[in-house]
Amino acid sequence: MAEIRIDRERCKGCELCVYFCPKGCITMDGGFNRKGYRPSCFGKRDECTGCAICARVCPDVAIEVWR
Repeated sequence: MAEIRIDRERCKGCELCVYFCPKGCITMDGGFNRKGYRPSCFGKRDECTGCAICARVCPDVAIEVWR
């Protein structure tokens, strides 16, 4: 099982990771970070395959994938 770590303070809420995740494991957080952006968050932990597409499409380099 893979683990995704999203740096809330680095994320600007562009939603690219949400759109490109083939399993729909990433959603948008209900709160805001210090910069006023609504960051993404790792939701469906048991369905993540660790494909790392989310990390590759993130323009802010805010996502790390651990397998």
